[in-house]
Amino acid sequence: MSLRHEVDQAVLALVRATLPDHEVIGLEDGAERARRTGEFETVTLRDGQLEEEGVDLCPPTWHWVHRVPVELRAYKQTTPLRVVIDRIASKIGAAIAADRFLGGLVGYLDVSGLDVEPLSSFGSRTELGATFDIVATYSSDKPL
Repeated sequence: MSLRHEVDQAVLALVRATLPDHEVIGLEDGAERARRTGEFETVTLRDGQLEEEGVDLCPPTWHWVHRVPVELRAYKQTTPLRVVIDRIASKIGAAIAADRFLGGLVGYLDVSGLDVEPLSSFGSRTELGATFDIVATYSSDKPL
């Protein structure tokens, strides 16, 4: 298994452990959309994207920035949707702050800013969405 895949799976496991009462979906292989959504909240993690930050030649070491896109969706309920989105994002942020090295798998783990946007309504279901990236930086002795 590649380090890229290991990081994707470890991030997915971290989010699932952090949000045991939420629908957490991991999309892989370029899947565009979840086939199902939760009744109140859904968290979707997309396949991570690598950006090469540089290469050291002696010994050969590749330095990566690995972004795992996260999508949050909240549906109409009694609590304001922005509060629901903020609570979910805060739980994920706290879990990442508690394990900045993803159990020793990465050099550093962080998050990007939260981008909140209203989503279209389906029938009587009002939705609010948000996106952010979980960003892992690490180095590897293999280019793939």
